[in-house]
Amino acid sequence: MNLLKFFTQRASGGQSLVLATVFETIGSTYSKAGGQMIIDGDGNFCGMLSGGCLEGDLVERARHVIKSGVAETASYDLSADDELWGLGVGCDGTMRVLLQPLSPENEYQPFAAIADVLSGDEPATLAIVIRAESTSIKAGASMLLQDGRELGFGISDAVLRSIAKSVDKKRPATMREADTPEGACVVLYACIEPPPALLILGAGLDSEPVVRIASELGWRCTVIDHRPAYVDSRCYADSTRALCCPVDELAQQVRLEHFDLAIVMSHHLASDRAYLRQLAASDIAYIGLLGPAGRRERLMNEINDAADALQGRLHGPAGIDLGGRGPGPIALSIVAEMQQFLNQRG
Repeated sequence: MNLLKFFTQRASGGQSLVLATVFETIGSTYSKAGGQMIIDGDGNFCGMLSGGCLEGDLVERARHVIKSGVAETASYDLSADDELWGLGVGCDGTMRVLLQPLSPENEYQPFAAIADVLSGDEPATLAIVIRAESTSIKAGASMLLQDGRELGFGISDAVLRSIAKSVDKKRPATMREADTPEGACVVLYACIEPPPALLILGAGLDSEPVVRIASELGWRCTVIDHRPAYVDSRCYADSTRALCCPVDELAQQVRLEHFDLAIVMSHHLASDRAYLRQLAASDIAYIGLLGPAGRRERLMNEINDAADALQGRLHGPAGIDLGGRGPGPIALSIVAEMQQFLNQRG
């Protein structure tokens, strides 16, 4: 389960939660600054900040934060002992974490705003106050900056504007000092990126493991096929959008600019040809094609000038050669190549 689903389920029931955010690391650690997890009052959590060794302590701290309603920090020195708490973690690093209360009283902010970003298509910058000189600025006060909009939570407009001036969208999560009219404060700036959106063109049996693996990674999956029986008989994750529409209407049924990745796998030459023509006119950076190289060359010759627009974007046969046969291993190789592409793109 991803953070968004975990949060939505519990917030809809009015449960109090805690957002744990890594704001500083030194040395080798499982998570880096900006890493997050959510913990509920029953000790259930989603996300991991360590290999499992710190989560138990974070759960106990979260209970205290829920009860007090006040944010607090926790520091973990994983380099002090190779066998931390007898678990033999061996991470050799230090991690500092901020725990913020999320409740109906504070409208679950800032994560309710983060959830909107995760459900959309545009990234945003999250700024969280870690500590401040003045008691008028509380640890955990936050702001979200997106498309010129500044949303503040537990923070005055003057302080918000001062913090916004220090935003650098090109830098990874980092801590910096911000001078404000109410005094200096140390702020964590982190980019919130919507999960990748994957378009799967073809609802054959082999589409199921592709969706299953991609959904496990938190990706947003949309499956399209022109054959009703294929769409209706598939078993996809609940979050998957599955549509049945004529092949030539793909660009009218979905906004192709909303997708980061696409895989053409209808196993039908005419359909794949029509899909590729429409994808050629999009700006989707990764387009995968199932089938051998000879089939790819045939399709490229048949779509004429559209083939030029696919140069550098078309990956066919799609997937990293991991070995193995059948839908499962092939799906793993495809999603692995997509993940590699996303990492290299930055």
